This record gives sequence, structure tokens and C-alpha cells, in this order.
Amino acid sequence: MGWLCRNGFKILESKDNAAQLNAWRFTVAPMMDWTDRHCRIVHRLLSRRARLYTEMVTAQAVIRGDRQRLIGFDDVEHPVVLQLGGNDPVLLAQAAKIGADFGYDEINLNCGCPSDRVQGGAFGACLMREPALVGDCVAAMKAAVSIPVTVKCRIGVDDQDPEAALDALTATVRAAGVDALVVHARKAWLQGLSPKENREIPPLDYERAYRLKAANADLIISLNGGIRQPEEWLPHLEHLDGVMLGREAYQNPEVLLSVDPLLFGEDAPVVDAFEMLEALEPFIAAHLERGGRLHAFTRHLVGLFPGRRGSRLFRRHLSEYCVAVGAGLADLRAAIAHVEREAPALAAE
Repeated sequence: MGWLCRNGFKILESKDNAAQLNAWRFTVAPMMDWTDRHCRIVHRLLSRRARLYTEMVTAQAVIRGDRQRLIGFDDVEHPVVLQLGGNDPVLLAQAAKIGADFGYDEINLNCGCPSDRVQGGAFGACLMREPALVGDCVAAMKAAVSIPVTVKCRIGVDDQDPEAALDALTATVRAAGVDALVVHARKAWLQGLSPKENREIPPLDYERAYRLKAANADLIISLNGGIRQPEEWLPHLEHLDGVMLGREAYQNPEVLLSVDPLLFGEDAPVVDAFEMLEALEPFIAAHLERGGRLHAFTRHLVGLFPGRRGSRLFRRHLSEYCVAVGAGLADLRAAIAHVEREAPALAAE
């Protein structure tokens, strides 16, 4: 592999162009309370190529709950992945079939979440201790759907040896026919750390993910954990098939403007955040017409305009006016009007 300049951007050049454009080259992580359908539309308007995830939904909720509310999505979101939580192969297969019938492009099994709720249900990161069960779950989902089935995992939990734990999980899901593996390159500590602390305190071990890929050259493996700015993406792609961006995509969504040019040699769908907000208006208008509130969208916009003059006033306007019942597009436009369209200043006002 080497580097190639195209359209002013430095992109990764591969001998295999299909690998260069593989579906998992760039993904936005599933994040509870963040990556809902409104957030995903914002992200899609910033990148055509990024693969987007739902929040994790339990298999039982998909089967028994209000499916349109839980897993409904707009066609513009494609490619979009439904992430499931659970540990019952039968229920996961049923939920995967429902997701496929809804039109999702992929089903992902969560084997990395360390929350108390997930631990109470013995799924998420707890499944790192039960690789055989994960293999059974993947096999059942693969038998139920024709779309890709993938797994997102940690490198281990608690006192597990990351070498043995990750190898064991990988071997079982490979045997079950998994299509790709996303590795959050940290351990999860199920006792003693909160979910937030589990995203920050356990040390990152990118080399462990690199070794896993070297030993499984024909398996698509993506990396998650601590990845932020575009200059960090390319070095990982020398070793792995994809990178997954988490909180940075939410807290600084304009970073997604770099995805298509940097990783795929294509123009971004919009020039900047101002143009994205113009493209967003029809989606907001349709949401308001259905009785929704403006805040469902604007809560995902507070990370826009970093470093631009007026960004503080923009955020204040969102928090004071756009949360009100009856707030509409005029309120959003008033918030945007505070921000200067010139190049970012050294510091926001």
C-alpha cells in the first residue's frame, strides 16, 4: 500500500481497488442516546460513504416493541446498520430477520457494552466470556438473513488475557460465518468502572488489533476506540480494513466532511456545515409536520462550527429557543445567523 494525492487530499492507495472502497472502511459507532435516526440524517448529509449505526436495541424489544419507533429509519440513511443486543440465538435470529425486512444493510451483534443494564441481561461485553455462545448467535442470525452479520467486541473483560480472549471470540465467529469484526481496542472492566470510565480508563491497545488482522488476513477487521481526527485514520488503515469513529463524530460532526475525500477520493456531499443545514431543512420540516419537535434534530447540532465566531451564541440559541414546544425552522435559522461564514477564527467568541 502507498499514498496517492487526489483532489488535493492524501488518500490510501491499495492494489485492490475493491478493498479501497470496502463497505467497512469508515463507520460511525453506535452510541446510546446519540445515534438516533435524526443524528444519522445529519451524519449522512456530511458523508455519502460513512456506514452508520443505530443505537443498540435488544432483540426482545425489536420482537415485542413498537418497531417503527425503535428501528424505523429514512431511506437517505443507507448504508445503515442495526445493532442488536442479546444472548439468545433464537431471539437474535428473529430480530435480525425483522431488521433485514425493514431494509437494514447489516446486522451487528454488540459484544462490547459494559453497562449495568447489559450486565444484568448477561449480554454485551459479558459475551466476551462466552465465545461459543457468540458463535451460536452469529450462526443463527446468518441462517436467518442474507445481509451481512457482524460483531463489535472488546479485546477482553476484567482479568481475561486479551490475546487468548480475542483469539477465542474471533475463531468462533469466523467459524459461524461472520462477515466483519469491529474491535474496540480496550478491555472492559465489568466491576469497578462506569460505562463512561470504560470508554476512557482502560488503555488502548491498537497493536492487539493489528496482530489479530495479521493472523486473520481474510477477515474484515475494523478498529474502534480513541480515534478522532482525520490524520489518525490513515495510519490505522495500513494495518486494518476500517476505522470506526465514536464521540468525535457526535461532538464535532464536521469532521465527517473529510471522510469521502480522504478515504474514497470523492467530493464531500456539501461544502460546509452551513450547506448541510440547508439540506437538512426538508427533513426537519417533515418531522415537524408529523408532530415532532425541533429539538429532536437540534440537540445533534451543538457540536457544529467549532472555532467560528458566533458559535457560542449559536449554541445558546439552540439551548434557549430551539427546545421550546412549537419551535420551528425560523428558530434554527436565527441560531445559524449568529455564526460568521468566514474561515474559523482562532477562538470562538
